[in-house]
Amino acid sequence: MSASVGLVVPAFRPDVDRLTAYVRSLDEALAPDAIRIELDDADDRVAAALSDLPATVHLSPYRRGKGAAVTAGFEALDTDVLGFVDADGSTAPGEFADVLAAITDGGANVAVGSRRHPDSTITSHQTFARRFLGDGFAWLARRMLDADLYDYQCGAKAITAESWEAVRQHLYEPGFAWDVELVAMAGALELDVAEVPITWEDKPGSTVSPVRTSVRLARALFSSRHRAKQIRNSRVHNAIAATREDPTALVDKHD
Repeated sequence: MSASVGLVVPAFRPDVDRLTAYVRSLDEALAPDAIRIELDDADDRVAAALSDLPATVHLSPYRRGKGAAVTAGFEALDTDVLGFVDADGSTAPGEFADVLAAITDGGANVAVGSRRHPDSTITSHQTFARRFLGDGFAWLARRMLDADLYDYQCGAKAITAESWEAVRQHLYEPGFAWDVELVAMAGALELDVAEVPITWEDKPGSTVSPVRTSVRLARALFSSRHRAKQIRNSRVHNAIAATREDPTALVDKHD
């Protein structure tokens, strides 16, 4: 029997026309069992514009952050495979099909779309600053985490429901750093992480500041490494953790 698939699309003040077209194309190309739009800082106008889509729209009156939104979406789904794509449509449905296939056909626990893989194709490039900061972050992450990837931040990932149960209590980052945290915890738990090269198109209108986000990512990388070492039962990192107050995992926070 084929695995059921649920998709989450996190969105913050989206371009409604672009999001509408993207969700319809995901439904037509992939025929998932469920699509869930996690809409942050929502207003009635946007919600009404999305009401006819083949998707469940969950509204948050404030900005939770990408990580918190995807986590909430995954928690609400009951499918065998959980996936998410960014709302700007940078990952075409056909490309995300390859990410899903790494799990449904290839047997991976986690599948990560990759813009920086040698076999990837970039049809519209980011600014030099974003490329430089992104390449530098990937270089550092490869040296600090158990999962050895070219790209940790691409907004196209999927995970089995069973693997989600294993990692969900180890996720704390509410924003864009959630991507690297997910990969870090999967690596520490010795899950099979597949990196899938994709064709990717940078879309204009990003709400992400390259410099501010890079600082946050760097902090998250060190904290993710610390928690990964705890999972690996490092005496040093367990001792450090014992001196600090335990944070609250995203799944234990409530709106």
